[in-house]
Amino acid sequence: AVGASDLEEMTEYSKRFKGRQGLLTLTKSTEVKNAACSGEIAYSDEGLADLKVEVDRVVLAAKSKGIALHNVFFSSPSPGTLANFFEDCYFNDHTKYIEALGRAMKREYDAVYQAGLLLQVDCPDLAMGRHTKFKDLTVAQFRDVAATHVRVMNEALADIPADKIRMHVCWGNYPGPHHHDVPLADIIDVVLGSKPKFLSVEACNPGHGHEWEVFQTVKLPEDKVLMPGVLDTTTSHIEHPRLVAQRLMNYVRLVGPERVIACTDCGFSTAAGAVNVPVDIVYAKLASMVKGAQLASQMAAEM
Repeated sequence: AVGASDLEEMTEYSKRFKGRQGLLTLTKSTEVKNAACSGEIAYSDEGLADLKVEVDRVVLAAKSKGIALHNVFFSSPSPGTLANFFEDCYFNDHTKYIEALGRAMKREYDAVYQAGLLLQVDCPDLAMGRHTKFKDLTVAQFRDVAATHVRVMNEALADIPADKIRMHVCWGNYPGPHHHDVPLADIIDVVLGSKPKFLSVEACNPGHGHEWEVFQTVKLPEDKVLMPGVLDTTTSHIEHPRLVAQRLMNYVRLVGPERVIACTDCGFSTAAGAVNVPVDIVYAKLASMVKGAQLASQMAAEM
């Protein structure tokens, strides 16, 4: 499994995670065995049936609560994210591998959209990929890889309207030092070339809380909506609503209130067995986000 360069450097800290298993290797001494590609790639009928079971469960839950399906998102990994975690032992060519993954994942993306749900494509490959799988590349070389990932993802999303898709970009949902994270400024133009209308991005943790400044010089395309993270998903500390509002207003002042939606930095349980924050605290943090968003709406109305 791929390792993270920040944790490889800070060994005193990373030793605390010795023995922990997941998609991301947190120490070199922890052996993690992930699946790998050993042949042609296809999205099977059996896989589609399994997906339908999960999609139907989400649809039923939403309807039971009276929540409109277009307000419910369903996450799927981007082709690049799959390539980041699962090695290619067949194509021996990254572009061919990612293109094959894109053709296969199109079937999943289309199925989620056809079910009436908002599709979220998870794209840590566009940021976290820099200090994990592609840590030995230069930033320029990584940008080329990321551009290929965006192209393939866009091709897989060809039959879905942009306003029915959100994407999530992050630097890895783990409580590490993150001092090797690629700056948002170095990848933002590549990210904005993606098809989805809604962009969810880490925006409040200590490594990225300042990056609202990027949009002082980078013009957000008219067809995009920002979803900055205002809750840190790696800590149990509950954000105050006023802090949430302040974080949102940093973006509102630059791109306008109609183009900003409050979001979390990442998921609160993004890998099996890896629960960073207890459930009761998660809901308390989300409640604070709602209050902060309401406060920000009031503040924006007074601008």
